[in-house]
Amino acid sequence: MSRAMMFSRPIAEGRPDLLMRREHTIFGEDWGAGGHALPRFGVSSESGVLDTVLLGAPCHLSIVPANSVSRESLRNGLCCSTRHARAQHAMLAEALAGCGVRTHVVPAKPDLPDLAFTRDTTLMTPWGLVELRPAAGHRRAEAPYVAGIVKNIGFPLLGRIEEGTVEGGDVSIVRPGLVIIGCSGERTDEKGAKALASIFERKGWQAIVYRYDPHFLHLDTIFCMVDSARALACTDVLDDDFLARLGALGIDLVPVGYKEARKLGCNVLSLGKKRILSTRDNAHVNGRLRALGYEVIEADIGQFTQCGGGVHCLTMPLARH
Repeated sequence: MSRAMMFSRPIAEGRPDLLMRREHTIFGEDWGAGGHALPRFGVSSESGVLDTVLLGAPCHLSIVPANSVSRESLRNGLCCSTRHARAQHAMLAEALAGCGVRTHVVPAKPDLPDLAFTRDTTLMTPWGLVELRPAAGHRRAEAPYVAGIVKNIGFPLLGRIEEGTVEGGDVSIVRPGLVIIGCSGERTDEKGAKALASIFERKGWQAIVYRYDPHFLHLDTIFCMVDSARALACTDVLDDDFLARLGALGIDLVPVGYKEARKLGCNVLSLGKKRILSTRDNAHVNGRLRALGYEVIEADIGQFTQCGGGVHCLTMPLARH
């Protein structure tokens, strides 16, 4: 067994003080020891009907100069208001709940300012949760913390990445049998991408590693699936060979310009059944999606986009069907 597939040891004993309604904790039809229901889990696409999602409380959100967007925000004299961030995050959770999505919220920690961006530190697969290995030093402690909470909710842990670095914003589970892993060499490097790819390949999946310029931080800032055969794509910057490969895989692309991508125009969350959660400021892209027959739900998350993350970054699916 490779180091990347080593199963995680128990990380936390007892149940953490989760910020969620009790009735959202246990659901589904699987039963464990003692007759207790186990949470339904598993993600095999970016666009199946979203059942359950993991959010992170933004009580200590700050603009960390860790990407081009956040550095520009700091140059422009912007700063975070935790009061406004919490209010916007609460409205995001309400929008998800209004679409029938169950939510779990990771409690905030003072030394983890980017914890709200739950996409990056763990990844739910069809077989259980993988603890990833962030490259950013200020995010390294998030992975075991989040994985421990997910385990204590009752979701199974598949393993952890122990070679290289890999962050969840670089992972697109396109559809059953196909995953694309972005590799900028900074946030996700070659070793990390290959270690994660091997998990899927061992299960018979095709894993494509796409190498791109680190200016764009994560793959989900320039490429994001909206359904099983369509994606938002910053075609100005994606490699022509990659675009051709996507076409050969039957993936239709909705072009997003560079300036729109810089404002997180590609960074949307599919809720399934042609429903898309997007940012309120993403007017042009939202209009194009509506013209293609999608229902677009808009969220005001300006406190987070100035940090360099959109709705895709703020959500880590635990169950889709």
